[in-house]
Amino acid sequence: MGTLMATDRRTTGTQVEDEAIENKVSGRLKDSMNGRGHFNVTSYNRQVLLTGEVPTVEESQKAEKEAAAVENVKSVVNELGVMANSGFSQRSRDTLITGKVKASLLDAKDLSANVFKVVTERDVVYLMGRVTPREAKRAAEIARGVDNVRKVVRVFEVVPEEELANYSKQQSAPAVQDAGTSTAPAATPAPAALAPAPSAESAPPPALPSRSEIQGTPLPPVQTAPVR
Repeated sequence: MGTLMATDRRTTGTQVEDEAIENKVSGRLKDSMNGRGHFNVTSYNRQVLLTGEVPTVEESQKAEKEAAAVENVKSVVNELGVMANSGFSQRSRDTLITGKVKASLLDAKDLSANVFKVVTERDVVYLMGRVTPREAKRAAEIARGVDNVRKVVRVFEVVPEEELANYSKQQSAPAVQDAGTSTAPAATPAPAALAPAPSAESAPPPALPSRSEIQGTPLPPVQTAPVR
């Protein structure tokens, strides 16, 4: 988990928040839909993707409203199919497709696989992440090349190359000394014979050095509509 967080383009807090959103939306849909339909909930940077199946258009709309009402959800992309629930064989194939797409992204030398989220539903691959235009295009091309993929839907937040480069530089910056910490050389201590011995009861505890880390500033949110 630590390695994934280190290479993810969301802050650690946002990643934890996305996990909480997925759990809350899933629980809310389970309670409100009374077991009708099959739902998959994926959150990336507080944008929720709904995939699966529901019996009616009204229930699809209800599910979208329920998801949007969860705290911290920024937007909802509703890709629920109005149809009967998919069966075990279809879901197994979807799982296999997802694994193959992830492996293909990992093999690509010009992409960082950990910046993408991959979801597959009824042979349709959904790609999420915070990426550049080049990365969005390249990832979609790779996903389309996987066996049994019927369609690729891009649900990306697209950012300029230079903005992403600046963000990455900030994220990798090392810790620095606080501006208020003195860097003057320590005074030369007096000879032992002349310096009075400090009292054990009155001696103050040694001061801890003041340090801070440069934290990466999250990129501004970018709203995008799914592109097929």
